[in-house]
Parts: sequence; structure tokens; C-alpha cells
Amino acid sequence: MGVRVMPEKRVIPCLDVKNGRVVKGINFASLRDVGDPIEQAAFYDAEGADEIVFLDIAASEEGRRALSDSIRETVTAISIPLVVGGGISTLEDMEVLLEAGASKVSVSTAALKNPELIAQAARAFGRERIVVAIDAKRSMGSRDDFQWEVYAQGGRQATGLDVCEWAEKAYTLGAGEILLTSMDADGTQDGYDNRLNHMVANKVPIPIIASGGAGRLEHFKNAFLEGKVDAVLAASIFHYRTYSIRQVKEYLRDAGIPVRI
Repeated sequence: MGVRVMPEKRVIPCLDVKNGRVVKGINFASLRDVGDPIEQAAFYDAEGADEIVFLDIAASEEGRRALSDSIRETVTAISIPLVVGGGISTLEDMEVLLEAGASKVSVSTAALKNPELIAQAARAFGRERIVVAIDAKRSMGSRDDFQWEVYAQGGRQATGLDVCEWAEKAYTLGAGEILLTSMDADGTQDGYDNRLNHMVANKVPIPIIASGGAGRLEHFKNAFLEGKVDAVLAASIFHYRTYSIRQVKEYLRDAGIPVRI
């Protein structure tokens, strides 16, 4: 029996885009301008990012899909996959963005309103192109309670849904990946919520992208070893040049975690 080789883990910068600019906040609020999305995407591609997530964070609130022109321009500037989310509510929305060059589309609020959209999208475009984004917030008590609630509308609306139950349903319907964001950890740079990550990773057999809380190099390692995730997503730590993607990957490689350098 051969030795089981751990698949390569991914490091993904996130571009939260509002009014054509990349922004970053803390706990989904207090947004600050951190640059031009196309320039940032090209920079991260050159640095060795495995993918880039482009989230039009105002699209759902404004009742529109992510801007396909911005996606088209960003795609021409990079050579790696681009995951796009924001205001996607129909198969037509997905088709427009995929035709503009997005490799995958990410749905959150629309899937909560109409779960069947996940199944329709998986049939139309393939499971591997459908990411379900879950914004999770501890619903009561301390971290020891192990209860997290799903939030919609960019973290503004509680749904009453349990995160694990929703993750399992999304997988069953056809989600190819889950982008799991801890609202409590978002922007704090105190580390990923690995209890949350591990809990969801144990429930579904599809890749989990951990989001929210990266601040130090060990946070990335811990997400893989403790959280059992397949990819790590970060924003502040890269936007403010605290660490480069190459530094993160070299650290992970030295820690025995397989990454593409």
C-alpha cells in the first residue's frame, strides 16, 4: 500500500470590490480603500497566488450582479483562475460572468433564498465551477458552544440556519466548494476559526476555503493542520504587504504542507 500524498494546498488573495476599488474592513464593517482591483490581481498573480477571489460586495445590496466588464479586464491581466461573487441570483448571471472569463462563480444569498439554484447551476456549468459562500457567525455564548449561524446579505441578515446543516445541503445539491468565512474573525488578524473550519470540513467531502482572520504565518499552517481545509483565503495581510504570498508558501512548504511555488 503506497504512501498517501496530501494534495497541494491553495493560497488565495481576496479582492473585496466596492465602487470599482478594492476595500478591506473589520468584521464586515469600517471599509478602507486598498487599491485598484486589476492592478492588485496582476500583482498577486505574479506573486504566485493559486487563484483570486473577486467579490463585488455591494452587488447584492444594490440588487445587481458583479460587473462583467471589471471581470473581463481582470481576467486579461492574470493567468490564474478567478472566482467571482456578488449579486449572482440566476443562471443567466452566472453565464454572463463565466463568459466574461470567470473560472468559478460564488453564490451566497441567492442560494439561501433558492437552494435549487445550486442544483441548476451544477447541471448547467458543472459542479467544479460552483462555489457556495457561507458567512458564519457564532450564534450564542463563547467559542466553546460550537454553534454557528449562517448570515445572508453580506453578513447583514441572520437566517436561523445552522452552518453544518446548510453546508451539507449545499454539497448534496451540487456545490463544488465551500468558501467559509468566520464573521467573528474577519479582519481581526487573530487567526482562522479552526473549530468552525474543522467542523464543516468533517461534514462535507468537497474542498473548504477558509476565510477570515489571517494575521501571522502560523495562522495559515494551523488552518490546514487544525482546520483541515483545502485552501486559505486572506486579504488584509496581503493588501497591506505584511507578508507576500511567496513568504506564506515558503513557510508552509517548510512546515511540510504541499504548495505550488
